[in-house]
Amino acid sequence: MENATTITAADVNKLRQITGAGMMDCKKALTEANGDFDQAIEILRKKGQKVAANRSDRSANEGYVLGVTTTDHKHAILVALNCETDFVAKNQEFIDFATQIANIALRKQPADMNALYAETIEGRSIQDLITDMVGKIGEKIELGHYAHITGEYTVAYNHPGNRVVTVVALNKAVSEIEGIGKDVAMQAAAMAPVAIDRNDVPQQIIEKEIEIAKDILRQEGKPEDKIEMIAKGKLEKFFKESTLLNQEFIKDNKLSVAQYLQKADKDLTVTAFSRYALGQ
Repeated sequence: MENATTITAADVNKLRQITGAGMMDCKKALTEANGDFDQAIEILRKKGQKVAANRSDRSANEGYVLGVTTTDHKHAILVALNCETDFVAKNQEFIDFATQIANIALRKQPADMNALYAETIEGRSIQDLITDMVGKIGEKIELGHYAHITGEYTVAYNHPGNRVVTVVALNKAVSEIEGIGKDVAMQAAAMAPVAIDRNDVPQQIIEKEIEIAKDILRQEGKPEDKIEMIAKGKLEKFFKESTLLNQEFIKDNKLSVAQYLQKADKDLTVTAFSRYALGQ
């Protein structure tokens, strides 16, 4: 009897339920595998890997970003699952998968992105599950960002639409801490700071800002012997605009973020944060 006649609709549907692949893909895989489900799954996975390889040079600038915290607020994670189109990013299956990955990351707290790829959901690695989804959807899909922060109190802020997410850690818990933490997380989401404070800015960023300032000043015809001093003054402006604690607080621009925190508690400060925005 021909292989095609032994592949029933029930078999195809079962494989589809297991893998999430399309009906025709499942039928073809079962036919090629002579009805062997394990082999058919492997065929579908190989197809997914081939699709992933073919799309490796594509840009995955859409997706779903999620920040979550443990119930004791000592840990927060931020995970971005990226894809190529907004259509896929809004698909409930894609959102559910991203949420699963975030919850696994929160529970297992892997050391880095590679370790997160290796974590498993129902016995299969996240890397393999992403490959399967690539094969099913036909788009490049990848983890775009993973961060794990700890502190005395952490907060996650998921901006509506889950395109911009921040997680923030504070050094202590005080009254109204949840609202304070959310305010600071929203600040980081809106104002995209490069560091917590001026002393945390990487040296290469400082050097780049000084060089940019010097180039502009030369174009403006400023005297060479004054350029260094003026450039350092512009660097102070950069620190104020681009470091979280020194930024003007978006809810009251008469205060810096540091001053806003000190109004609640003189020792309250930010100890860690992570921000991710799709397409940036």
